[in-house]
Amino acid sequence: MPTKNNSHHVVKNPSGGWSVKKSGSSRASGTFSTQKAAVSSAKTIVKNQGTRLVIHDRNGRIKKK
Repeated sequence: MPTKNNSHHVVKNPSGGWSVKKSGSSRASGTFSTQKAAVSSAKTIVKNQGTRLVIHDRNGRIKKK
């Protein structure tokens, strides 16, 4: 099972859109105009890297793990 530091998060980007970020990283793996597009990309990333996906709502709260 992935550790806490081994996860990717879909979060609201303050500059607009949605970002996919790895835990502990300040840079985004990607930024997208919709949450749906960000989740789709994140699913590919977590599958390739064997990490866990955490999706946040627009207020930053965890929506789905």
